Amino acid sequence: MPDRAPQPVDRQLPTDEARDLISLVRDIAQREIAPSAAEEEDAGRFPREVFTLLSDSGLLGLPYDAEYGGGEQPYEVYLQVLEELAAARLTVGLGVSVHTLACYALAAHGTKEQQIEHLPAMLGGGLLGAYCLSEPASGSDAASLRTKAVRDGDDWVLTGTKAWTTHGGIADFYTVMARTGEEGPRGITAFLVPGDAEGLSAAVPEKKMGLKGSPTAQVHLDGVRVPDARRLGDEGQGFAIALSALDSGRLGIAACAIGVAQAALDEAVSYAADRRQFGKPIADFQGLRFMLADMATQIEAGRALYLTAARLRDAGLPFAKQAAMAKLHCTDTAMRATTDAVQILGGYGYTADFPAERYMREAKVLQIVEGTNQIQRMVIARHLAGPEGR
Repeated sequence: MPDRAPQPVDRQLPTDEARDLISLVRDIAQREIAPSAAEEEDAGRFPREVFTLLSDSGLLGLPYDAEYGGGEQPYEVYLQVLEELAAARLTVGLGVSVHTLACYALAAHGTKEQQIEHLPAMLGGGLLGAYCLSEPASGSDAASLRTKAVRDGDDWVLTGTKAWTTHGGIADFYTVMARTGEEGPRGITAFLVPGDAEGLSAAVPEKKMGLKGSPTAQVHLDGVRVPDARRLGDEGQGFAIALSALDSGRLGIAACAIGVAQAALDEAVSYAADRRQFGKPIADFQGLRFMLADMATQIEAGRALYLTAARLRDAGLPFAKQAAMAKLHCTDTAMRATTDAVQILGGYGYTADFPAERYMREAKVLQIVEGTNQIQRMVIARHLAGPEGR
């Protein structure tokens, strides 16, 4: 493999604290994550000890209030941390993004008592979360979910199956959307379910094309009893909470995608500088130089797009359209950049001796999770032209 070390991304950060934070993340990524990433992904091993380290380092609750153990960092900073982690290993970057998503309903819509009781352990106590919205028969059409929660005294009894759950089977808590009322989006409520709840189980993890170290599994709820004190928000508010969470979660996916794309570009530049053909480095050939230039330009554009959306969010302004644009552009960019990286490495790019093929396999899922890119186009179009069928 090439020995040329990639140059760190030159980041625009708002404070000295943020710069120190990025330095800490880069150090952890280089020492604790990147060296074993290829081997552990190939073995399908989830690095729980890395998430314990991230929790101990204050990196699992960055965008949340310091009052509950969070880092109280703006999204502008949090997303750049995700990008650094995903560049080292997508399983870690995506895992932090999903954990943050799983904490959102409680942090944004929980009562003060709920937040005091649960958030400190979730944000800095070593716990790992999962988010349960999709089901086997309701993916993009999430409002048609069938998992039910039936009131029984002071408890709710949850029954159903959730699909495509990142951290399914290993999470310490699950934010679950279940139907408590009428059909459609107004009949859905959010619940905070302990990972060890009686009646909760997970299927064997899916066998995936990439991201093999991150377990993705169906989660079965067989009469799981949850006290009303673990209901998040009002009855019937769950779908609105889920959509609000996904607006922020899509920014996390966008940042992870740019991290993977940047890693692929770094690998391609390093290889092209070291690989010689016809008596000179292949980086001297104009056709290849143009590929690298296009990759770098699209990555910078994606980074600017997700940061623009993040700054809108930090300012308390509407950002849903920009979040959808960022998720769409950044994940498409990751797919193109990783494909081009494989092409630049030629036959070596198609082998597991180099990470380019892993980046390419991992990039594909980012165009699918947390709203497919077709759904993102629908969201953007609604902001431009209004809802369909008016």
